[in-house]
Amino acid sequence: MIFDYCVIGGGIVGLATAMRLLETYPGSSLILLEKEVALGKHQTGHNSGVIHAGIYYPPGSLKAELCRKGADATKAFCQENGIRFDVCGKLLVATSALEVQRMEALHERSKQNTIEVHSFSEGELKEREPNISGLGALFVPSTGIVSYADVCQAMGRRIKALGGEIRLSTRVTGIREARDSVDISSVGENWQAKQLVVCGGLQSDRLAVLAGLSIEHRIVPFRGEYYRLPASKNDIVRHLIYPVPDPALPFLGVHLTRMIDGSVTVGPNAVIGFAREGYPRLSFNVLDMADYALFPGFWKTVFANRGSALAELRNSLWKPGYLEECRKYCPSLDLTDLLPHEAGIRAQAVRKDGALIHDFLFAQTERMLHVCNAPSPAATSAIPIAEMIVGRMADGRRRMPAN
Repeated sequence: MIFDYCVIGGGIVGLATAMRLLETYPGSSLILLEKEVALGKHQTGHNSGVIHAGIYYPPGSLKAELCRKGADATKAFCQENGIRFDVCGKLLVATSALEVQRMEALHERSKQNTIEVHSFSEGELKEREPNISGLGALFVPSTGIVSYADVCQAMGRRIKALGGEIRLSTRVTGIREARDSVDISSVGENWQAKQLVVCGGLQSDRLAVLAGLSIEHRIVPFRGEYYRLPASKNDIVRHLIYPVPDPALPFLGVHLTRMIDGSVTVGPNAVIGFAREGYPRLSFNVLDMADYALFPGFWKTVFANRGSALAELRNSLWKPGYLEECRKYCPSLDLTDLLPHEAGIRAQAVRKDGALIHDFLFAQTERMLHVCNAPSPAATSAIPIAEMIVGRMADGRRRMPAN
């Protein structure tokens, strides 16, 4: 049998893409291949569960548009599928005069992005969040929280209901594009598909190389380390609490996140990971480390961001340093409040020149589309990202020569 479509990757972007293909082309045959024993086991299942509003992104940018659409689409999907979510809102808290200036700039950007945002004074912040200290804050009421693992399970059920097939515990070992199809192989099994979409996340560069594509980037794993607060402090905040980000740094900084199960986490930081899929603290993988150690772009990006990299590493190794990042806006926390919590790993695409890729990166042939980079907040934006992918595939198919 030759499938109409094959999707590699059972994270939220792969699932949303498979779902969108079957909705767009009813009756098509589709198989989704996932190497893990369950869906959403990597980036999707280890993120903070935030439904982002898109306040950070440049007005008119693709990321801003996809995030706005994605937030609405995610909430609608949850309502349709009985998935619990909570629109609890987010506060970006300024703790210095410089951060107040950055906060004001973000406020202007939010207006251009047509996102509802309210500016709070120091007193208004204290009234809203008694346990949080700051000189002021921006309140983004549309930000929410959800379990993206639950979203993945619902997408999987939807794919099967539409006639799609999902194969778990299936690691792809070969990809070869032929004239009329793409041959995909695993240990002891082979499939053919008229079109292939690869949403490989942490393994996306390796899958592109496996398919014979020439790429100029590599995936560098960044560990995001979290702590969980004790249950006695589950009501320490009403909203999500974020610092005002430094625009010169690639990550948002440590924040307090209410989780959909009622708990509260602190984090994440951002340190180089020694394994692409190693979540325990001392995980390392020689092949993964060699991949980026032999890539010149890795050393260039480390040098360019050496100050923040050293600070993040220090706080990773020294718990009091991590605590101080939290105490900037939540001074009542102490070391005993920082309980162990599983880390996440972000697939950061890096160019040869050391530049971090913050936008979408695709590699496309006549019958394959590889999602080489789907930047944060990909979980929030997954449904419109899938629409974009399906559109790109349709454009590619229209350009195919007639047999």
